[in-house]
Amino acid sequence: MVIAVDAHKLAYMALPKAGCSSVKEALARLDPSVNLPAEKDVTLYTWHDIYPTARFRPHRFEEFGDYWRFCVVRDPIKRLLSVYTNRVLQFGDLRNSIKLRDGRDWLPNVPREPSPDEFFQNLEVYKQAASSVKHHAIEAWLFVGRDLNAYNKVYKTEDLGRLAYDLSLLTRQHVDMPRRNTSETKLSIDDLDGKTIDAIRPFLEGEYDFLSEFYENPLGPRRHASCAMPIRRVS
Repeated sequence: MVIAVDAHKLAYMALPKAGCSSVKEALARLDPSVNLPAEKDVTLYTWHDIYPTARFRPHRFEEFGDYWRFCVVRDPIKRLLSVYTNRVLQFGDLRNSIKLRDGRDWLPNVPREPSPDEFFQNLEVYKQAASSVKHHAIEAWLFVGRDLNAYNKVYKTEDLGRLAYDLSLLTRQHVDMPRRNTSETKLSIDDLDGKTIDAIRPFLEGEYDFLSEFYENPLGPRRHASCAMPIRRVS
């Protein structure tokens, strides 16, 4: 589903855990077709109810060829780690998982309140156990498409201020870009065990390859599991 503001001919493809709550709010406040609730009734979910996030569909995207099309991407490590700090710790998606609670036979026995290492070493299991985890922890191209050259502009989450400025120019309205749904707990790649990094390395390598124009992969070459792994701190 393309998030379109027809009045201003804007088209946005949302990537989960890449500033989409902030961008959706900014667009909703610009969109004259949106009936906003009273401010006292606004929650984080308001923006996602107005503009649901959906996977990329080429034929849908092509319908907006004369719109100003944009997306926002995020450093793959930070995006993946935020699945744990935000969805697992902050929102309790695994504590609330019916599949984990009921002990489905086809699911391996994993903790409902895992440590970061337990979570990422069993990420594929947790993606099966909670659809929200899967939604936030799958490849970026599934939401923004494989060809980033199809966009008028691709922003990094570090550049949301620039996005607000550009939207102001395009709409001739003042645009705020408040930071929404930020994780309350911070987690670094340095906090993970070497085996955990090896478990998520294939996913991250694919993500960094896809976003190589925007982010450099900070992980060194893969080494034997028994060896210490050099890790450059992610700032």
